[in-house]
Amino acid sequence: MPKVKTHSSAKKRFKITGSGKVKRFQARTSHLMRKKTTKAKRNLRGSSLVSTADEAKVKKLLCIN
Repeated sequence: MPKVKTHSSAKKRFKITGSGKVKRFQARTSHLMRKKTTKAKRNLRGSSLVSTADEAKVKKLLCIN
């Protein structure tokens, strides 16, 4: 049986917390920042958790059961 490979783009985008939840970073932060207000940019800085509906899909990409 061959090894199961981790999805390369998923391992760059998601991290697993100590309790087993999946952490993600906010979208819309890579470019076009000068159009956004300071408040909008500040609110995009932090990370948040992946929704419980999508958590199983992300863990499957990361080869975590």
